[in-house]
Amino acid sequence: MTKILEKVDLSENVVKMVLDAPAIARKRRAGQFVVLKIDEKGERIPLTTVDADPEKGTLTIIFQVVGKTTAKLAAMKAGDELMDLQGPLGRPTHIEGVKNAVCVGGGVGVGVVYPIAAALKKQGAKVTSIIGARCKDLLILEDETRSISDNLIVTTDDGSYGVHGFVSDALKNVIESGEKIDEVFAIGPVPMMKAVAAVTKNYGIKTTVSLNSIMVDATGMCGACRVAVGGETKFACVDGPEFDGHAVDFDLLASRLRMYMTQEKESMDKYRCECHGK
Repeated sequence: MTKILEKVDLSENVVKMVLDAPAIARKRRAGQFVVLKIDEKGERIPLTTVDADPEKGTLTIIFQVVGKTTAKLAAMKAGDELMDLQGPLGRPTHIEGVKNAVCVGGGVGVGVVYPIAAALKKQGAKVTSIIGARCKDLLILEDETRSISDNLIVTTDDGSYGVHGFVSDALKNVIESGEKIDEVFAIGPVPMMKAVAAVTKNYGIKTTVSLNSIMVDATGMCGACRVAVGGETKFACVDGPEFDGHAVDFDLLASRLRMYMTQEKESMDKYRCECHGK
């Protein structure tokens, strides 16, 4: 059993939890994820780790409520316990040799790119962070990201805060300033990552994206997270979750993410009815 030590609502449907997980906290590295199971009848879901404190033995996760299991998880509180927690899993982010990086996060993806930016800063790299959301109320981890960035640019789609526009537009402006960038790390909705990869490809800048949102079983056995990278079939959970953004088939990825939408909606509707006693 894994105890929930802290729970914080960061924005609408986005939750941060701090878990008591000393064994995982000692080994976890940026870019890796864990798999949790709420109870005996629950499903296994993969969630990217945001932070870890080996001394305190704590692990931090951030997730968005998108279905039944994340809704049930969001309903839990500090002091409650998860039945299972496994990890760390996945390949850590490769940051060796990167001296000047731009970390781009959109929506809940800000929580996933944050530990990468922190790891880059820790190894002495210059870090420019670009984070965005649809509006100010949905923006997360602004202060935390600022604390580990040399430069921080905030964007909102509706112009309610920061720069009016998309993170990909802000990235293009940074690139055109003339500064040499070793690598761009981009994590967020598929359209956002596709747009970022399109921008950087024109300038020949290495770009890494995370395909964590398509993972299901997280062991490579179910095949649900098959993706096409450079014309080859890869499994996000065991070969990734991070890949070369210029080689990912984003259209296929978007299509595969919609495969179980009907079943996911049915499950969520049933859960809501059960919660309201109908």
